[in-house]
Amino acid sequence: MRDDLGHRVRLEGPVRRVVSLVPSLTEAVAATRPGALVGATDWCVRPARLDVARVRGTKNPDVAAVVALEPDVVVANKEENREIDVRRLRAEGVQVWVTDIETVPGAVASMGRLFDACGWGLPAWLGQVESVWGFRPLPPRARVAVAVWRDPWLVVGRPTFTADLLSRLGLTVVSPGATGRYPHVDPAALDDPSALDAVLLPDEPYPFTPADGPDAFARVPTVLVDGRHLTWYGPALLESHARLVRALAGIPARGVTDG
Repeated sequence: MRDDLGHRVRLEGPVRRVVSLVPSLTEAVAATRPGALVGATDWCVRPARLDVARVRGTKNPDVAAVVALEPDVVVANKEENREIDVRRLRAEGVQVWVTDIETVPGAVASMGRLFDACGWGLPAWLGQVESVWGFRPLPPRARVAVAVWRDPWLVVGRPTFTADLLSRLGLTVVSPGATGRYPHVDPAALDDPSALDAVLLPDEPYPFTPADGPDAFARVPTVLVDGRHLTWYGPALLESHARLVRALAGIPARGVTDG
C-alpha cells in the first residue's frame, strides 16, 4: 500500500497496534478501532480520558518511545509532523503512513485509504461526514480572515483545510496583502472593512480569548471560535458544521467573488 505521499507502507492486516502523531488522526483511530491505539502525542486530547502511552509532541516525538511501543504503523501528517521525524522512525524499521489533507473531501478520502490499508473497513462515521458537509462549496457570501497567531499576526491562507472547510459555509478566506498558506499580515490590513467582513479568532494554536484578540480591531467585527472546529478532520467534522453555522451566523452577507 502507498500513503498519501506515495511512500510504500508494508502492513500485515488487520493492524492491531497504532501510534498517532496527530490529534485529528488520534480521534479518528479511537472512533474506528479504539483497541488498536497504543500511543499518541501530548496534544492528543480527544477522546476525553484517552488512556494510551504518550510520546511527546507533534513536532518533537520521542522516537525511542514510539519504537518501544512496537506499533504496526505510525500515522502522521505532512503539515503537522516533521519529515526528519518520519525519516528517523523509518530508519528504525517502523512503518509510517503519512496523510496529506487540504480539503474536506480529501480528508474523507485520505482516512478511507488509511483504514482500508489497516484492514479495518470504512467506519459509519466517515460516511456521515460526507453527508453532513457535502462536497461542493457554497456561493461565497462574505470574506473572513482566520488568525492563528498574534504579534506577529499570522493568518490562514490557501490552499488549506480550513479555507476549504469555510468555503463550504459560504465564507471566503482571505489574507489581505499577503500570500501563502500561513502568511504574516499587517494588523492594520485585518481591520479594514473594505477587505473583510469578519476576523475569526480560534482558541488554537494561539489561545485567543475575549480579552486577547478582539481588542486589536476597531472596525472589523471578530468572532471567537473553537479551533478544533476549523482544523480537525475526523469525527470532529460531525459536530463542527452545526457549531460553525451557529457561531458564524452573525457575519453580514455580501456578494463576493472567490478571489
